[in-house]
Amino acid sequence: MKQKLTLIVLIASVFLLSSVSYHQNKADRLLGNYYIYKHETKSESKVQIYKNKDGKYEGKFIWLKNPNNPDGTPKLDKNNPNPKLRNVRLDQLVLLKGFKYNPSTDEWIDGEIYDPEDGKTYSCKLKFESDKKLKVRGYVGIPALGKSMYWNKI
Repeated sequence: MKQKLTLIVLIASVFLLSSVSYHQNKADRLLGNYYIYKHETKSESKVQIYKNKDGKYEGKFIWLKNPNNPDGTPKLDKNNPNPKLRNVRLDQLVLLKGFKYNPSTDEWIDGEIYDPEDGKTYSCKLKFESDKKLKVRGYVGIPALGKSMYWNKI
């Protein structure tokens, strides 16, 4: 009887660990580099999405097609509402913060996206439309009151 109970506990443990591992692997497919093209401004950039020390997903610029001003100085986060952060270089800026994976909807939720063009931070959620196409939905209040853009995983 004791051996049967041990076997049942062992099987349940393996199942639980494999389930956790499956959801973790599915969540981590967000990790990597993305190419962004903004049609409105004709700007091009690349963002790296990574996990922070708390296990949440963040993203930072790793490349800008035009990282410098016409005078050769680096472009800075001049529109940031916090004056202390206006000297941060755009090509080093963290623009995605606080995302966690929701396995029931297959989305990364409860995050924020910062737009250096207007200096505003918006609620945001992320969802793959295909293996390489990430839908980035920034919004105020509810997702229906927002704007989507698409990033291509590279």
